[in-house]
Amino acid sequence: MSTPFPFTAVVGQDDLRLALLLNAVSPAVGGVLVRGEKGTAKSTAVRALSALMPEVDVVSGCRFSCDPDSPDPACPDGPHEPGAFASRPARMVELPVGASEDRLVGALDIERALAEGVKAFEPGLLADAHRGILYVDEVNLLHDHLVDLLLDAAAMGASYVEREGVSVRHASKFLLVGTMNPEEGELRPQLLDRFGLTVEVAASREPDQRVEVVRRRLAYDDDPAGFAARWADEEAAVRARIVAARKLLPSVRLGDGALRQIAATCAAFEVDGMRADIVMARTATALAAWAGRTEVLAEDVRQAALLALPHRRRRNPFDAPGLDEDKLDETLEEFGGQDGDGPDGDDDPDPGPGGGPGGQPEPDDAPQGDGDTAARPEAGEGGEPQPSGSGAGEQQPARAAEPFRTKVLSVPGLGEGAAGRRSRARTEHGRTTGARRPRGALTKLHLAATVQAAAPHQRARGRSGPGLVVRRDDLRQATREGREGNLVLFVVDASGSMAARQRMSAVKGAVLSLLLDAYQRRDKVGLVTFRGSAADVALPPTSSVDAAAVRLESLPTGGRTPLAAGLLRAHEVLRVERLRDPARRPLMVVVTDGRATGGPEPVALAGRAARLLAAEGTASVVVDCESGPVRLGLAGQLAGELGGTAVTLDELRADSIAGLVRDVQGSSRRAA
Repeated sequence: MSTPFPFTAVVGQDDLRLALLLNAVSPAVGGVLVRGEKGTAKSTAVRALSALMPEVDVVSGCRFSCDPDSPDPACPDGPHEPGAFASRPARMVELPVGASEDRLVGALDIERALAEGVKAFEPGLLADAHRGILYVDEVNLLHDHLVDLLLDAAAMGASYVEREGVSVRHASKFLLVGTMNPEEGELRPQLLDRFGLTVEVAASREPDQRVEVVRRRLAYDDDPAGFAARWADEEAAVRARIVAARKLLPSVRLGDGALRQIAATCAAFEVDGMRADIVMARTATALAAWAGRTEVLAEDVRQAALLALPHRRRRNPFDAPGLDEDKLDETLEEFGGQDGDGPDGDDDPDPGPGGGPGGQPEPDDAPQGDGDTAARPEAGEGGEPQPSGSGAGEQQPARAAEPFRTKVLSVPGLGEGAAGRRSRARTEHGRTTGARRPRGALTKLHLAATVQAAAPHQRARGRSGPGLVVRRDDLRQATREGREGNLVLFVVDASGSMAARQRMSAVKGAVLSLLLDAYQRRDKVGLVTFRGSAADVALPPTSSVDAAAVRLESLPTGGRTPLAAGLLRAHEVLRVERLRDPARRPLMVVVTDGRATGGPEPVALAGRAARLLAAEGTASVVVDCESGPVRLGLAGQLAGELGGTAVTLDELRADSIAGLVRDVQGSSRRAA
């Protein structure tokens, strides 16, 4: 077994380490979501925490890690006889992004359940993680239905497996830790709310700290066991402090004054629901226990707010998480001082091992397992790809108009892509449309079809009682229809003909509206722009619609209109994505007035490029941005060449284009 990087050797990242330790003291806090760029010690810190967790006593032979002092009465391996137990380290279980539902919650043998009435259950990762840590790297890339199951189990402390009237329940209480890179896509707000705490991490920009990161990483890679041994005393001290804080936690008093500050803070920042208040109360209590106190002070409430509220203030995917600390201090001061725990109190948390703030060791940061600590600029900060010929007639970027609700655009036909909310598809979840023989393991039983398949053979199989004799060949898998997410590729004309500020503002507002719709429908998005003499991929296909919004906001305009180049670049992007993810169907949204200039026969070249895309069956919509009293209708002609449909900016609004989806599908069928 490999030696993990020591938790106390992590350099910096005080908020991350504090949030993890608070959950180790009080798992009721609700877990931690760690947001940050790659190479910032997210995974390293989480994996290191498992070595600090106290050992757990479990019932001998129980696959569900029941506590011998209070075994689960509904445990599938129960009832348990008293006395037989063993001690083992707390587990850290990792949930892969590509895990199936059966791997997460466990698998029930449907054949034995129907034929023998036996609950033959194979535990999943939720059972393995009971009384330990469940770690989900890149949680934002996990399928939505798996995240729902995961967070439901974390909230209820139990996992339920229901299959055709047969159910199994087992305890599942764990410390939930998720990590994510926001550039790769956001979690839905209602899922963000289910994580107790969140922290933002970034690589240090201080040369001395970065030197220390590299020094420690190299020392660890050369001799992991020796490096861990040098930090053994610090690790033991933190482990002992976790145990002491757990024992002290039931004695911590959360006074009326602190409760009033918590309620006032949540009200002042307009967070939805009451979960934030409860999480703040539990976090403040854990902070007091971690500091060795039995009274919650104002500084505990303040720190709890900084950890529990930022991710609950997002109203849409383009809002950056954060908290106004001046407003927080004003609220605490206004509602403080009733229990002697005002913001200017003299009681400070006890320093932890190493004397760091909030009980944290002094070191500053930790490298990822691959040692990659290079800083990566945020989307839209410097280094923006600039189209060729950007100097000719370039104007300052126009601000986007207010977004609006758009009509649904969908890809015709029936797909088999990743679960989402846009186009019709065969999915694991949705309405049942038929049955088939299972290919591989049976996951969704079609009971009526199974009984129908087994019924003619009952006499030949010697059936004599009321039970139905079922063989594996009789089993039928339910086929279901739901919705899939698509790749929505925006091809945006940024040439001089679009450069009028009012028009470009409206165009950006329309694209922003479509991006918001793509976020809600769980699509991937990409952005191709064309101007001057060439086209550029402003944003390769990604799940991060907010990254696309940032690139769109800074989009310059001016120059000629290389429409053919934009369409050909879109064709290349779609070709590559088809190789990477063949099941995800594309929808191309071309935003242009239809004009084409530059080079010989620009209109004919654009037509040929459009017909190339149409020949490959690419579903497309042309958003016609032409304005003024004289209209040439070039966008409509382009839509005809693409085999798609054209809509104006006004028609794009949800209340203006009833029937647009029908038009898109009808045009695609005519082109086919």
